[in-house]
Amino acid sequence: MSEENRMTAVSLREKRAQKATTVVGILAAISLVATVWLGLFITPPDEFMGNLVRLLYIHPPIAWVMFIAYGVSFLSTLLYLWPRTRDLRFDRLAGASSEVGVLFTGLTLISGSIWGRPTWGTWWTWDPLLTTTALLFVMYLGYLALRQLPGDPDVRAKRSAVGGLIAFIDVPIVYFSVLWWKSLHQAPTVLDPTTGKTYIHGSMAYTLLLGFVAFTLLFIYLLAKRYRLAGLKDVYERLSLQEAIEERKLEATAGQSAYENAVSAYGPKDELVGQNSFLEKAGSESEIPLYPSHSSQNNLSIRAQNIRGEII
Repeated sequence: MSEENRMTAVSLREKRAQKATTVVGILAAISLVATVWLGLFITPPDEFMGNLVRLLYIHPPIAWVMFIAYGVSFLSTLLYLWPRTRDLRFDRLAGASSEVGVLFTGLTLISGSIWGRPTWGTWWTWDPLLTTTALLFVMYLGYLALRQLPGDPDVRAKRSAVGGLIAFIDVPIVYFSVLWWKSLHQAPTVLDPTTGKTYIHGSMAYTLLLGFVAFTLLFIYLLAKRYRLAGLKDVYERLSLQEAIEERKLEATAGQSAYENAVSAYGPKDELVGQNSFLEKAGSESEIPLYPSHSSQNNLSIRAQNIRGEII
């Protein structure tokens, strides 16, 4: 396959991916609006919590997405570390999913605190679930900071993979903390892992299920967008580096050509009055400019600037 055909195929795949992402985004928006409408106006208040139960349709789905995001990041990290499947695209996916996971971890802590204030009488308590979730938030922030350290892409990916695996250790601890330790936080409501029973039924169950679907679609949309931006950033950095290297090569070639022309016309450099005069004469009479303009790098520059525009 020629380079032109390959680029055309890549462009078509990119357009299809963007259309699919747009469709997922629209579905996510519709389902989120439906969840809010059902949760606020259709479902009845709870027998014990009253209208506070309406946070049930938001808080658990947000926490669900948090676990999904870190799970995707963990699996992508393993695929990158496995020699047979090692590909920087898996590293990019791990980073993108972790970013979405950190966002939803923060939302989980915020929504949980809002729910906890009227229920427990305090915005925050060092409950095992809250503490391990806050620790998870900090650990993955550190993982994202580790990914920003400069270095060779493969070395950086391996270093980040180790950090991602260490951070993931806290994920199962967060999930099982309400079962392992005495906690103010209630046990799972939708499906109790110890008894297998479900404690929510009717319109409340349907609305909660829709909330899970809505936030899962939102996760897919955000992940696709963030993954694409990460890919564009990698391409932009690669093109910028290539452009800088080509410019240095052209400068070296132009300088050497100007020097040879001057020597042939005026003799060795030490016979001239000074180096600056020598170089000025060389540059003025050489067909190749001493410091070439960016016009010789138009293709690389245009591609890099286009990608930079999409990233920003």
